[in-house]
Amino acid sequence: MTDSRDWFPSEEEANPMRAAQAGMKPTLPKRFYKEAGVEERDGLFFLTLDGRTAKTPSKQALAVPTRVLAEALAEEWQGQGAEIDPSTMPITRIVNSAIDGVAPRKAEVVDDLVRYAGSDLVYYRAGEPERLAKSQEDAWSPVLDWAKDAHGARFTLGEGVMHVTQPDEAVAAIRGAIEKVRSPVALAALHVMTTLSGSVLIALAHAAQQMDVDQAWAAAHVDELYQESVWGQDHEAMERRRRREADFKAASAVYRLAQQ
Repeated sequence: MTDSRDWFPSEEEANPMRAAQAGMKPTLPKRFYKEAGVEERDGLFFLTLDGRTAKTPSKQALAVPTRVLAEALAEEWQGQGAEIDPSTMPITRIVNSAIDGVAPRKAEVVDDLVRYAGSDLVYYRAGEPERLAKSQEDAWSPVLDWAKDAHGARFTLGEGVMHVTQPDEAVAAIRGAIEKVRSPVALAALHVMTTLSGSVLIALAHAAQQMDVDQAWAAAHVDELYQESVWGQDHEAMERRRRREADFKAASAVYRLAQQ
């Protein structure tokens, strides 16, 4: 089978031409299969391409813990045209990352997520203007209330951007919540949601079904939305946010499907 490394390269892979090619349309690999399917073996669900097991960039079997997630993978692959475009395959990218990167380094991923709990977006509030302060309060206080009620985690708020040291016991409580996410695939999805939102608390609250995906994304962008309401919309910024939102929603779907 054609090596999927060609269209899912590592983010860390050295590429001296990357900057020079940034403005060029990438060359996409040709589709080499007709049918994408799912095969169950030993309690796992494998993506198959014309009956052969698909591989991750590190040449591991592309297998997930639930049939519904495997079917979502197969749908992405079946939906490709004459060329394979990884930009249209966010679920595959997340699962590849989970298998090749998260599974062998779960402790490091947990530690990275815990670091967000020490300086989460929702701790830092604007003193003014009043409309922005109210928008932050409305979006973020329910997240903090959930963290307190569900995990006994009480955090300290600050005004502006000066760092506020959080109680060790509160951060430890969030670590406990993260460590309960056993599936590497779900953990990878949680990490994607956290990095895209800037908030592990928003990601965890959404994962716990305390807010839907649109509410979670809006909560993570209160400040940006306020600035746009004052200064108007910037097309390039909106396009970047649209792409990031699509990836956030894909991660949300992966998290849910990995545990069904």
